[in-house]
Formats: sequence, structure tokens, C-alpha cells
Amino acid sequence: MVEIGRLFWKRVVTADDFVIGEIESAELDMDTWQLKSFYVSLNDEANKKMGFDRPYFGKIFVCLPVSTIKEVGDSAVLNKTFAELREIKECKK
Repeated sequence: MVEIGRLFWKRVVTADDFVIGEIESAELDMDTWQLKSFYVSLNDEANKKMGFDRPYFGKIFVCLPVSTIKEVGDSAVLNKTFAELREIKECKK
């Protein structure tokens, strides 16, 4: 088990070894007390490859379901390649 605060600001790496950014926050299901998703702030290179314009102040965030994370060590490694990541639909309430 990992304390949730230790996950924040970890680098997020796709299955094809592309660093997309860092974990900034997480969404918790209050009924089950389980994590549902993570919010990742994209780095400049990921912003460009995904076709986003980075705001002058602030960051672009993407929502990734917990199921996309393969393992967490020094980095959070995804079980999706960058191309597959682009196909994931935004988290919905």
C-alpha cells in the first residue's frame, strides 16, 4: 500500500517510454473510498504532441483512470502507449 501523498509530483511515463508530465491530484470515490482517477499536468512536449496550446499561466491537465497505471516506483508507468493514451476519453462524472 502507498500513502496517496507519495504519488503526487511523480513523473508519468507511457508504456513506450514517453514522459507526459506529473501526477498533480487524484479523484476519490467517497462511497467506496477507492481512487478513481489521477490528474496529470502535461509537460510542454506532451502538450504539443496532443495538440494543446499551453496557457501562459497554468497547465493543461488530463484525467487518467486508475486502470491505466501499470506500476508506481520512482515514476508512475502507464500500461498505454502515447498513441493509445490519446484515445482515452476524458473522465466523466
